[in-house]
Amino acid sequence: MNAMSPHVELRSSPHFHERISVDKIMRHVVYALIPVCAYSVFQFGISSLALIIVCTVVCIGTEHLFCHLAGKPSTINDWSVTITGILLALTLPPSFPLWMAAVASFFGVGVGKIFFGGLGYNVMNPALVGRAFAQAAFTVPMTTWTPSMAPGRFAKFIPSSLTPPFLTPLSNDSWMESVARDGFTGATPLALMKFEHVAADTSDLLFGTISGSAGETSALLIFICGLYLIARRMMDWRITASVLLSAAVLSGMFYLWNPEIYPSPLFTLFSGGLMLGAVFMATDMVASPETSVGVWIYGIMIGVVTVVIRLFGGLNEGVMYAILLANAASPLISRVTQPRKYGYVKPVKNKEQAPA
Repeated sequence: MNAMSPHVELRSSPHFHERISVDKIMRHVVYALIPVCAYSVFQFGISSLALIIVCTVVCIGTEHLFCHLAGKPSTINDWSVTITGILLALTLPPSFPLWMAAVASFFGVGVGKIFFGGLGYNVMNPALVGRAFAQAAFTVPMTTWTPSMAPGRFAKFIPSSLTPPFLTPLSNDSWMESVARDGFTGATPLALMKFEHVAADTSDLLFGTISGSAGETSALLIFICGLYLIARRMMDWRITASVLLSAAVLSGMFYLWNPEIYPSPLFTLFSGGLMLGAVFMATDMVASPETSVGVWIYGIMIGVVTVVIRLFGGLNEGVMYAILLANAASPLISRVTQPRKYGYVKPVKNKEQAPA
C-alpha cells in the first residue's frame, strides 16, 4: 500500500522478479552449445561447420523476415532463434544436403515459432519441428550416416552436402569406400543395436568416436555443458533428471529380462540423441510445464516414450517424437498439476432432502 494513497495494488502470481533477462539466458545457452558445435566440426569436418552456419543463418533470417512483414521490431536479438538454428543443425546428419537444411530451418521457425506468435507462444520446440519436417520430407538423407573422424574432413565436403536444390543427393559411395579402407564404419550405434544386437563400447558413446547426428555423439560433453547451465540456474535440472532416470529404469527392466536382445541402461542413456534432447530440448522453458509436479511427469513421459519407440517402434530413435508429444501435452500437464489456490474452499453441493 502506498503511504500517500489508500489504494492497494493486487497482482497475480508469480511474484518473483529475477534480474536476469531472457536474452541473457539465451545467450548463455548459446555459450553452452559452442563446445558441442566445436566437437561436431572436429568430428565431421567442414560439412558439419557449413551445416551449423546454414541452419543458424536461415533461422535468423526467417525470423527477421517475418517480423518485418508483420511490421514488428525484429526479435533476433533475444538469441532464441540462434539456439533454434544451432540445435536443428546438431540433430541432422553431417552429410545432410545444405539446401534441405535451409528448407527445414525455414519451416522450423516459420511454422514452429512464428505461426504461434513468436517467442513465448510456441507450443513445441521449433528445432524439433524443423527436424520432424526434414524426417518426413527428406527420409533418405535423414537416414544416411557418415563415419566419424574421417581423414580429409577438413579439406573437402562430404559430397552429398553440396547437392544442388531439388536434385537427388550426390552419392557418397566413392568417398565412403576411401574411408572404409581406413577401417571406419558409418553405422550408428542405435542401428547396430536394434537390427544386429551389437552394442557399442561405453567409452565410444561417452567421447563421441561414433557415427550419428552432427551434435549428438559425445554424451559426456553434452552433459558437462548442461551442468554449466544448471550451475547458473538457467536450466530446470528436474526435467533432465526425470528424462534420464525414467529412461534408465525402463530400459534396465527390459535389460534384466533379456540382456541379449535389449540394451543396457548405460547404452540407452549415452546413445543417440537422448542426452542432447534431455539437456537442451526438453528443457525449453516455453514448451515445458510450469508446475513442480508437472515437470517430473513431463520428463518421465519423454523418457518412457523414447525407450518404447527405440525398443518396439519401426525407428531406432524416438527422442524427437517423445519430446514433441510431451510438448503437446505440456499445457494439460500444467493444468492438471496446478496447486490449490490459497484460501480456496471447494463448494458444497446442496443435497436434496428425501421425503419423509
